[in-house]
Amino acid sequence: MKDKTAKYLKEIAIFFIIMTILANILSLYRSSDLNKSALNMPPVTLINNSSYTLPKGEPVLIYFWATWCPTCRAEAPNIELISKKFNVLTVALKSGNDSKIEEYLKSQDLSFRVINDYDGSITQKFNISVFPTTIIYDREGNELFSDVGYTTTLGLWLKMWWVSL
Repeated sequence: MKDKTAKYLKEIAIFFIIMTILANILSLYRSSDLNKSALNMPPVTLINNSSYTLPKGEPVLIYFWATWCPTCRAEAPNIELISKKFNVLTVALKSGNDSKIEEYLKSQDLSFRVINDYDGSITQKFNISVFPTTIIYDREGNELFSDVGYTTTLGLWLKMWWVSL
């Protein structure tokens, strides 16, 4: 019985390792289409009607998501945790009006900064076609990391920590 259990656990571990490798290869492939220009974002209006300007000389994580995206729903708590320690700006694509997004955030217990990209113009500027997409910029506004699809809290935290050094 122990041999069978060990065999199954080994097969499950190998499966998850292979799936992780494939997911990272797919993310790398999908990331190749993203806009690689230096970050140059003018002041924006958040869904709470406050104006927000990205701070100069600080790394930033920009997270593209949608209320209708199941993977985004799963990743949102990771973004929430990262936003407590690091500079995070999120862009909600075609997710309804501001009050609908605020309702969604409240129902999910989320408080990160959100821009409502109601017409897709911001998302288009970054060449985002898959959700969620996360882009991490260094202090000078250069893209250092990008992830297309789900990313773990640990992965995000390590990347933001690295960029902050």
